[in-house]
Amino acid sequence: MRLDHVVINVRADMDVAEATFRDLDFTVTPRGYHTLGSINHLMIFETDYLELIGIPEGGETRRADLLTAPLGINGLVFKSEDVDVTFNHLKELGMDGEPPRSFSRPVEVNRKTVDAKFRTVSVRPDIFPEGRVYFCEHGTPELVWRKEWQNHKNRTTAVTEIVVVATNVAETTTNYANLVNSKAEIQSSDLANIVTDDVLLTIYSPERYHDRYGEAGSDLGDRGSMFGALVFKTEEKSNIIRLPNYDALLEFKN
Repeated sequence: MRLDHVVINVRADMDVAEATFRDLDFTVTPRGYHTLGSINHLMIFETDYLELIGIPEGGETRRADLLTAPLGINGLVFKSEDVDVTFNHLKELGMDGEPPRSFSRPVEVNRKTVDAKFRTVSVRPDIFPEGRVYFCEHGTPELVWRKEWQNHKNRTTAVTEIVVVATNVAETTTNYANLVNSKAEIQSSDLANIVTDDVLLTIYSPERYHDRYGEAGSDLGDRGSMFGALVFKTEEKSNIIRLPNYDALLEFKN
């Protein structure tokens, strides 16, 4: 199982979010407009990427789900070569949500506008209440992973770890292990790791999470789980950045 991308939901605050990530020395792609009604910007790495997703002015009715979804880190997306096959696999696991759907967004390449095409299928929302967990099949990967977008001044090259915080570490760990078909490494009752082909999933109790991040960490509140941090590989100095506008924590590790 390989990571495709991670998602930060910025709702109606895309202009500020775009500027924020440019200020963090990411190369940010031009704004995209999905046929589903959402807008986005991407930060493309070697084999995965970070997506900012939001709602354009006046677009609240088409993507009302983004208004009710958690602000900040709310999407974990794995690669799929065929989402129909993936959907059947989710059925076997008892994790299937809605059937696969197709959408696109225009991309300007060499002064021509072409459509980047995608098909996705999601895990049933109650399985992972921390956010949207789904699979993406790229019909046109060459329109996403482009060399001019893959070099960043902050020298970030990959997403290497997803930090999940849960009141029930055992249940959350079991669900992820079943989803990605990988054995969980149970370190203790409040910490577990799952190693996929290219990304580490770390599941913490709230207490253990704050042992790692201290006051920089997000507050779980009355939620049962949340995405607590995204960890990136960088060739620069290691650093932890909190984005209070989006209740999001980014860790950069050399």
